[in-house]
Amino acid sequence: MANTASARKRIRQTATRNERNRARRSRVGTFLTKVEKALASGDKSAAQSAFKDAQPEMQRAATKGVLHANTVARKLSRLSARIKALGATAQG
Repeated sequence: MANTASARKRIRQTATRNERNRARRSRVGTFLTKVEKALASGDKSAAQSAFKDAQPEMQRAATKGVLHANTVARKLSRLSARIKALGATAQG
């Protein structure tokens, strides 16, 4: 167990940050699930709407250091490409 006041404070800070980061990661997952469901249903407008909602949440996670910035960029890029492809297949 921590012996110094600074070590006890560090434990408290870590626990708080851990909780906050877990909530952020969970939120990102929820938004991604909504996009995935919209893509699976083949509804382009719903997918675009869900993507617009997910984008700022993912960027925020990257800014806060919960997810790596390049990971977020890669995921957003791939989702965007899948949404565009959805429209191409529906027209073809």
